[in-house]
Amino acid sequence: MTVFSTLSIPHPRAMEIKDDIAFFQAVKARLVKFEGNGNGKSDIEIETAIKQIVDEAISSDIVMDIFEAAGMEKPDISILSDEFLLEVKGMKHQNLALELLKKLLNDEIKTRSKTNLVKSKKLLEMLEGAIKRYQNNLLTTAEIIQELINIAKEIKEADKEGERLGLTKDEVAFYNALEVNDSAVMVLGDDQLKEIAREITDKVRANATIDWTIRESARARLMVIVKRTLTKWGYPPDKQAKAIETVLKQAELMADFFTKD
Repeated sequence: MTVFSTLSIPHPRAMEIKDDIAFFQAVKARLVKFEGNGNGKSDIEIETAIKQIVDEAISSDIVMDIFEAAGMEKPDISILSDEFLLEVKGMKHQNLALELLKKLLNDEIKTRSKTNLVKSKKLLEMLEGAIKRYQNNLLTTAEIIQELINIAKEIKEADKEGERLGLTKDEVAFYNALEVNDSAVMVLGDDQLKEIAREITDKVRANATIDWTIRESARARLMVIVKRTLTKWGYPPDKQAKAIETVLKQAELMADFFTKD
C-alpha cells in the first residue's frame, strides 16, 4: 500500500498520524542526499527503505516514529536527559540528528505554550532564531545541533523555575508575565514580584468564568482587578499597561484549566 493511496482514504487512523508522516517524508528527503554511507546501498535503495518505514507507520497497529527509524530508543522527552542529548549529538548522520532535535524541541515548546505564554514564546524565538541562522549559513550543522541542545537545557531549567522560586506552575506563568527582567520592574525585588504573582493567580482563578474570555464585561473586570493589584504593590506605572495585557493573555490561556478546578 502506497503512502498516497493510504492517505487518500479519509480514515481517522490516517488523520491522527498525518503530521508524523510529513516528518518522515522530510527526513527521507535528507537521507537520500547522503553520500557514501558505508553500507553499499544506493540512493534508490535508501529511499525505498525509508518509504517502507512510512508505509508501515500508516498501516501498522503500532505507529512507528523517527526515533525508531534512527535506531534509537524513544526517550522520555519530558525529561530531555543529558544522556539522550549526548546520544543525538554523537549520531553518525548529523542532518538526521538535527531533524530529531527540531521535532523534539518544537513539540516540547508547543506543550508549554498551553500553560506559559511568555516562557514558551521566548523559547520559540530562540529555536526559530537558531534555525534561521543555520538556514542563512551562519552556523554549521554541528553548531546548530549544539545550539538546539542548549535550548533543550533552557527548557529543563525553565521547568525548574517554580521549584527555585517557591511558586506553583500557574504562579510561575504569571510571574513571567510581569516582565520581571525589566530593569524598572526589578527594583521591586524578587520576593515582592513573587507575592504579586501569587495574588494575581488567586484573583484570576477566583474570577474565571466559563465565558469570561469572550465577554467584554468579564475581561474589563479582570483588567481592573489586575491593575489595582499592581498599583497596590508599587509596580511601575509606566510598565503596567504592558504587564496587564500580558497577564490577561496568560489568563485567557489558562481559563479552561481554572474553570475546571
